[in-house]
Amino acid sequence: MPERTVDFGKFGARGIKGSDAVARKLDELSDGIVTPVTVRRGLMARLRYLARTEHSRRAARDAGLTVTDRTLKAWLDEKRRPSNANLDRIDAAYRQVRRHNVARHLLQRLNAGGGTRVELHPLNQSQVPRPLQRMVEYRTMNVRRWDRIVDAWETGDQQGLDDAWEDVIVDLGSQWGQYEYVTNIGFAA
Repeated sequence: MPERTVDFGKFGARGIKGSDAVARKLDELSDGIVTPVTVRRGLMARLRYLARTEHSRRAARDAGLTVTDRTLKAWLDEKRRPSNANLDRIDAAYRQVRRHNVARHLLQRLNAGGGTRVELHPLNQSQVPRPLQRMVEYRTMNVRRWDRIVDAWETGDQQGLDDAWEDVIVDLGSQWGQYEYVTNIGFAA
């Protein structure tokens, strides 16, 4: 059981789970289209990415974008505009297909050279009363095996990602529980 994070935020500490921060950073590293789906340019880029090949159309269907080819063609030709619900489905399908397409390459980059250096930024205790604050410092560590983390991220398995990240932060020694929640995790690939 991690140190005192059983009831995280009870005294005003702020942060996110370390595994969520890792997923956010992996999304940032893999994200190709930054224009929002609500803007014409972002929508068209996502639709072209999802409709490029038969394989990508099948992956989009598997990801939850279940529209006919006729509807997809009408969207691409700009004869019709997707509803807000379909815009959300397009964005979610794009993210899932993109994760699948870049996971192998990202894994190779993260594991190269003996692993990747990771920066752990501690949780924010500015709202915690002074007597209850604890000394939590900025830490760095080298993550050598990213396989389980990237696999769980690719499939969207939150519990698997939590478990894989917990196995990594145990390498911090007796202080690992202090880094279950963080403000940010940084690494480059």
